[in-house]
Amino acid sequence: MDTPTTKPHTDRKPGGFGGRPSRPGARGGERRPPRAQFERPKPEFDQKMLDIRRVTRVVAGGRRFSFSVALVAGDRKGSVGFGMGKSMDTSLAITKAFKSAKKNMLKLKLTKDGSIPYDVSAKYASSKVFIMPNRGRGLVAGSAVRDILNFAGIKNVTAKVNSGSKNKLNNAKATMLALSRFAVKGVPPVSETEKPSEDKESNS
Repeated sequence: MDTPTTKPHTDRKPGGFGGRPSRPGARGGERRPPRAQFERPKPEFDQKMLDIRRVTRVVAGGRRFSFSVALVAGDRKGSVGFGMGKSMDTSLAITKAFKSAKKNMLKLKLTKDGSIPYDVSAKYASSKVFIMPNRGRGLVAGSAVRDILNFAGIKNVTAKVNSGSKNKLNNAKATMLALSRFAVKGVPPVSETEKPSEDKESNS
């Protein structure tokens, strides 16, 4: 008895049952062109959050929560700004703080080696900041003072916080008040009505 012979499947279409799909990039097919790589433009100012807090406000209907952000922005070439923003959304609060920092941007007049011309001190609330040039020792500072000096592009200075306050906001405002002495262009970070008196002990 003769066994029936199986007919080979020669009429299979590419991509059908049992066949390979003929898509671009497959073996034997056309290769896909490489994707064009778009480089994102570098932002004009670098930014960093110094502090973020959750603020609670009690109203008639209950409590409302929002976020308060303190931010420093600068180009590391002599321009620096400090701003604060508050919103119920974190990203919106950061955007407001960045706009405030750009609005209060200071253009500093620095020396050739990126230092400051002379010693300067300032006081805001309970924070006292003293900044002095150190002739090639680099940036010696801490807390929020270091971040502001770094984003301003200031080198070869030593900064000291002469108070026991660890409030980053007050330390940052005192630093910006001290740097405003070297400002060529910009607005002072503190208005005249709330501008604190200078530290007489550090100037003596």
